[in-house]
Amino acid sequence: MLRIQVLAAAIAATMFTSLAFAQASAPVSRAEVKAETRAAEKAGKLTPAGEGAGPMTKSAEGPSTMTRAERKAATLKARKEGTLAPAGTTQKADVADQKLKSTKTRAERKAETVEARKKGELVPAGEGSPKK
Repeated sequence: MLRIQVLAAAIAATMFTSLAFAQASAPVSRAEVKAETRAAEKAGKLTPAGEGAGPMTKSAEGPSTMTRAERKAATLKARKEGTLAPAGTTQKADVADQKLKSTKTRAERKAETVEARKKGELVPAGEGSPKK
């Protein structure tokens, strides 16, 4: 009889501790989640939507010291001088791609293709490598 009581007490204690742990890991309320999100936003630790590169870091430049009119004037001046940076990305890979662009005209490329066809140097579609 004593063993049954001890066994029952052990089972009750096990169930009680698992219930206590379940309460500790219960989901937080919506208000708590919103408060955490606001705090992370103020601290600048939110990841921008669509970017998986990690938390956003603050720019070292700080706010601009120029007025809007000054920025517009500087942009117009740069445009007139031809020193305005092109729109879009200026990554190293993009610059390298621009250097790889052909300087030949369409007629020159067509002439080369006709010559290669006559010599049998063209790669058949789907073959992957030229005949040698």
